[in-house]
This record gives sequence, C-alpha cells and structure tokens, in this order.
Amino acid sequence: MRKLSTSLIILFAGLNATSVLADTSNTTEEGTSSRSESKKDIYDNENKHVDDPTRVVTKLGLAGDYNFESEKFGYSISGSIGLSDAQKINLRYHPDSEEWTLGGSWLFNFGIVNFNFGKSEYEDGSNFNNYSVGTFVPLSYFGIEPAGWQIFPMAGFNYTDGERPLNEGEPDFDPSNPYVLHPSDSTGGYLGYFSLKPVTEEFTVITFAGASVGSDDYFGYWLGAGMGYKFTKKDSINLLGIVTDNDYGAEQKIILAYSHTFSD
Repeated sequence: MRKLSTSLIILFAGLNATSVLADTSNTTEEGTSSRSESKKDIYDNENKHVDDPTRVVTKLGLAGDYNFESEKFGYSISGSIGLSDAQKINLRYHPDSEEWTLGGSWLFNFGIVNFNFGKSEYEDGSNFNNYSVGTFVPLSYFGIEPAGWQIFPMAGFNYTDGERPLNEGEPDFDPSNPYVLHPSDSTGGYLGYFSLKPVTEEFTVITFAGASVGSDDYFGYWLGAGMGYKFTKKDSINLLGIVTDNDYGAEQKIILAYSHTFSD
C-alpha cells in the first residue's frame, strides 16, 4: 500500500536552516529582559528559526534532488510571499515532473494553518490531485523544548483524486495488464511531527515523520532527516533525505535546497 499528501513533502523540501536572530537594540539589562519577554510570541517572525514552519516571510528557494526509485535527477523552484505578519502565499513547481502546488498560510495564537492544492505524477503513469488543510503547533511557544529541540506536531485533512494501477488482490485487477490506470479517490487525515535542533549558530539538525489514513484503505507514511547550514543572515542550505510510500507511488530522495529570505 502506498499513500502520502504531497503538500507535506513540498514543505520539507523547501525548508532551509539558520539560527535564531538576536535582538541587539537593547540599551539596558532590564530593557533586554523585557524586550525578550515581549518578543516571545508566535507573531515574532524576525526572531524565529528560518526553518520554523510557522514563520511568515517572503523567500525564494531552489532545490536539486535525486530519486533513487527512478534513478533520475530533478529540480524544483519554491517560494512564499508574506502578505502580513500572519498571512502568506506559498508555491512550488517541479518542472521535469510537472508537479506543482499552490496554497496559503494563516498564523494564529496556537499555530499556523495551511491550505494547499496541487498535482503530482509518477513514473508508472499514476497521477493525482491533492487538496489539504493542516496545522503546525510550536511547542516551544508553550514552554516545551526538550534538550533544545523545537518540536512542531502537525495534523490535517486531505482529499485526493486521480488514477493509479490496481494492486494485486484488488477487485478488477488484471494480471495480464497490471499497468492499466483506474480512477481512485480518497478522503483522510494525517498526523506527524517536524523538529529542529540547533547544534551551533550555523548548523541545525532536522527530522520529521508522519502517517496518513483514509477511505478505500488509503494509507501512507513519510519520514526524513537532514542538516541545515546558515552562511549569511538571509541565505542558507539544507541537505535532506526523504522516504515516502503511498497508494500512488513510493519515493526515496536526497534533496539539496538553497533559500534566500527577502523580508526580515
């Protein structure tokens, strides 16, 4: 069985790491303390880690990837446009596979809510449209940061429709022609987490995992890990390994991604 919400992979592939920016405008020790307390809120995008999924900024990213399943190289372009301290538009395009996604994010006191829709295709001809709504909750803003890890539980709902070959044992499966595409749709939900662990001012460890379930025996999972490196205040790179498996295809990828932030 194979299944996954592509919008989740898109987010992870577009992330790039840097350390938290320090506020240097203080004039007294007391002023520093009060400013730090006042800045400790979810709308303080300036002082968030660049890979914080609740960060609302304008940025542009370019990523190269190698797919071990197809043994092919690819690349993608991604970006976000910050409309305010709480709203942004997100987009990503993978030219060689014509895979794309478009969506928006809205930041609330409890976390961020993301709305996405997109289209994906696989080597065997499988293709699907995905519509999803989900959220990330930053536990560090509630005083939970074990051993310096910033953890973001995530949850959401999705609807998927498309075409795929049937699995052996499914009704209408034809062993003489197993690659015929059949219509398929599913409604489901997902649970998972994303986490960051700054090791030094420049390096950050990244991990994530999750699973999704739905109608018609819909099931899938994703997991990955990697390292981020900040080489300027606004420029950073990530090296990530990602494994996904879902009803429409399986992928194992290595991704090298660069990101430039335009807004502070």
